Amino acid sequence: MTTACEYKPGLEGIPAAQSSVSYIDGKKGILEYRGIPIEELAVKSTFLEVAYLLIWGKLPTKEELAAFETEIRYHRRIKYRIRDMMKCFPETGHPMDALQTSAAALGLFYSRRALDDQAYIRAAVVRLLAKIPTMVAAFHMMRRGNDPVQPNDDLDYSANFLYMLTERIPDPQEAEIFDRCLILHAEHTMNASTFSARVTASTLTDPYAVIASAVGTLAGPLHGGANEEVLEMLEEIGSVDNVHPYVEKCLKQNPKHKFMGFGHRVWKVKDPRAIMLQNWAEELFEKKGRDEYYDVAVKLEKVLVEEKGFGERGIYPNVDYYSGLVYRKLGIPNDLFTPIFGISRVAGWLAHWKEQLEVNRIYRPTQIYTGDHALSYIPMEERVVSLQRNGKN
Repeated sequence: MTTACEYKPGLEGIPAAQSSVSYIDGKKGILEYRGIPIEELAVKSTFLEVAYLLIWGKLPTKEELAAFETEIRYHRRIKYRIRDMMKCFPETGHPMDALQTSAAALGLFYSRRALDDQAYIRAAVVRLLAKIPTMVAAFHMMRRGNDPVQPNDDLDYSANFLYMLTERIPDPQEAEIFDRCLILHAEHTMNASTFSARVTASTLTDPYAVIASAVGTLAGPLHGGANEEVLEMLEEIGSVDNVHPYVEKCLKQNPKHKFMGFGHRVWKVKDPRAIMLQNWAEELFEKKGRDEYYDVAVKLEKVLVEEKGFGERGIYPNVDYYSGLVYRKLGIPNDLFTPIFGISRVAGWLAHWKEQLEVNRIYRPTQIYTGDHALSYIPMEERVVSLQRNGKN
C-alpha cells in the first residue's frame, strides 16, 4: 500500500521503466547511447547514424545507413495542406506551439495505428525524422511573410536544415558543428518529455501523437526552454564587469536564486555536453568572430562554481548553458533553440516509443489523497446565504 513517506515530488529517483537506450552517471560525468560514450559519437558519427543506433539498438552497416538516409531525404517535404495550415498560425506564436500542432497534424495523414506492422513503424520513424525539421524551418520563414524554402536533396540532414532556415548553403564547419549538437541532444534517459512520450505511447496511440505530446512537454522553461533564458540572462548582465554585481544582487534578493543553465536533477558535475559545446563555440568564434556574451558566460560560471560554492553543491553548467551561444553564432534565432532541441530529441523519443511497444503496459500510477471525506452537499440557496454571512459576493 502506498504511504505518504513513499511520496517523491516529481517522482524523483523512482524508476518508471527498464531501458537500454541510454545511460547516465551524473557523478562521474558519463553519458552513453546504447553503451557508446557520447564523446565518441559526437566526433566520429553523424546524427542520422546516431538516430539509427538509438531507435534500432545497433550501429548500421554502410548499406543500412545509406538506405536510411535515402528514405529520410525522400520524405523531407510536407504536404501542401499542412503548409497551408501553418500559414494560418499567428505570426507571434511560439515555434514550439507551431511544432506541436504540426507534429500532431501529421497523424491525420499517416496514422493507421498499425503498431504490430514493422513497415508502418519504420515509415513513421522516417517521416517524423524527415519532416519535423522541414516544419520548423517552414514556420520560421512563413511567420516572416515568406514562402518556405524547399529541401535541397543535394545536402545532408543538418546542412539541409540550415539551408531551409537561412536560404544559404552553410559552410562545412557550420553544418558539422550543428550535426554534433543534434547528437548531443538526441537522448537523455527518463527526462520529462521522454516520460511523457512513454506514457502516451503506453495507450497504443499513434506515434505522431506520441511526438506531439513530448514536444508539448519539452516546451516548458524547466525542460527545453532554458537555453533561450540563458541568453536573456547574459544579455541582462551585459558585460564581464557586471557579473559580480549581478550575482550579488540576485543572491541578496533570494539566496536560492535559479541561474538559468546551472544545475540538473541528474548531473552533479559539469555536464559533458556543456564541455563539448563550449569547445565548439570557441571553434566557431575563431572563424566567425567572438560572441560578445561568451566572456560573460565564462566569468559567470567561474564566479558561481568557484567563488559562490555552487560546485561544492554539485551545481554546474548543463547542456543549455553554452548551446544558445553556438546556435546564435550559426544564425539561428533564440526562439528556435527549443524546436531544434525537439528536432534532435525526436530520435530519443522514437527509441523509447519502440521500446515501450515491446513490453507495453499502460501507465497507471497511484496518488496520495490529501482532501476531505464524507462532506455533505450544500444546496445552492444555503451556499449563497453562507457566503453572504461571511461577507463574500
